[in-house]
Amino acid sequence: MGRAKNLATAIHRRIRDGDRGSAVVEFVFASTVLLIPLVYLILAAGQLQGGSYAVVGAADHAAKVFAAAEDPVQARNDAHAVVRRTMHNFGYRNARTSIRCEMECLSPGSVVTVTVALDVPLPFVSEWVEASAFTVDSSASQRTDRFG
Repeated sequence: MGRAKNLATAIHRRIRDGDRGSAVVEFVFASTVLLIPLVYLILAAGQLQGGSYAVVGAADHAAKVFAAAEDPVQARNDAHAVVRRTMHNFGYRNARTSIRCEMECLSPGSVVTVTVALDVPLPFVSEWVEASAFTVDSSASQRTDRFG
């Protein structure tokens, strides 16, 4: 009977000692599995916010530049240049710009509306593959001076 008791005690001790250190391994594994997607989600949200700021600024400035121009052809060229420059300053490219005028463009009292749309690239993924999960856009309107 004493031998069986010693054997049971040895088995119990071996099972109990086998779990030592496993909590640290489980914590490292679980925190890695949970933290990597969380960090990526935060980076994607930052990209989305940056893209949103970029299109708002680009549309606003392009509408102002268009309304202040002398002729419609130059106004369109200047507005597209402003959008390209703004997107470049924010680190984005390939924004789509549409310009719509009420009445005749640049006639006194007419309203120009500039819409800028951007497919926001995913962090790290879009460097190799053209991938986008979000599209943001913004419109801005500006009235041309009535009295020149």
